[in-house]
Amino acid sequence: MLDQYPIKRDFIREYLSYLQVEKGLAKNSVESYERDLAKLRVWAEKNNFEIINLTRQDLREWLIDLAGEKLSENSKRRLISALRGFYKFLQFDGHIKKNPAEDLVAPQKGLYLPKFLSESEIENLFAAPDVLTEIGLRDRTILELMYACGLRVTEAVDLRLKDLNIDTGILTCKGKGSKTRRVPVGKSAIEWLKKYLVLRRQKENIEVQNLFVTSAGNPINRQMIFLFIKEYAKKIGIEDVSPHTLRHSFATHLIQNSADIRSVQQMLGHADISTTQIYTHITDVHLRKSYEQFHPRAKGTFKSKGNKEIQ
Repeated sequence: MLDQYPIKRDFIREYLSYLQVEKGLAKNSVESYERDLAKLRVWAEKNNFEIINLTRQDLREWLIDLAGEKLSENSKRRLISALRGFYKFLQFDGHIKKNPAEDLVAPQKGLYLPKFLSESEIENLFAAPDVLTEIGLRDRTILELMYACGLRVTEAVDLRLKDLNIDTGILTCKGKGSKTRRVPVGKSAIEWLKKYLVLRRQKENIEVQNLFVTSAGNPINRQMIFLFIKEYAKKIGIEDVSPHTLRHSFATHLIQNSADIRSVQQMLGHADISTTQIYTHITDVHLRKSYEQFHPRAKGTFKSKGNKEIQ
């Protein structure tokens, strides 16, 4: 009977034991890694993720969430090192095939600035799906809605038909920590939703109430969205695009167009405004680069702060 209820393995504890016993790391170093990985565990559990299944983009999202904690540069580098070592340990033991932390950039100076797309790149990406097909129409609608509302991929996956009010143009979604927020939906996304819902209603005889489903009527998952965004981005010649890139683009474009930061915070569902303020840093860097490029007497005045993540 006991075999029917296997004990869940604590991979972090196994890794810490490995560091202490086999690698001979000092007690203080092991305790530092333990604190860093404990933060990751808490974040994963809040978002209903298994720590062993986290992707590179999940880890990047977590690092962005940590921006509000104002960690020192040494703490940031140690944290990246902890992630790389932990997932290398899992890979070596055969628990995962690829180390998602392998190419994470340890920040040298300044803040971690996430990647976003320009407005023209957004337009090109949205034009990539073949909307004459059922799958293409669904994918275009997902892209439009995620960008229109700044949704996390999990939030898009979890949306139910009842969460969308087409008449009022308001979407209700459940974010981190099961916190519910209401977000306005733009005109373009509403138009695509109306088209998609014509097809979606043909599947209303099924028990699934998810807004976005497969051709067979089953709920889509995070990996499906991640893969088709990668595919469409590759089709138009853009690298390193993920579902979260749309969320970053949503926030950055609002700030660039003078949106109130408190409103952006509310729409993103950030508990702390310091997390939202990272997007003001993005626009500051963007402005400085434009100034450097086009002002005739500004050449050489702007020096990079080592924020390699912004593109």
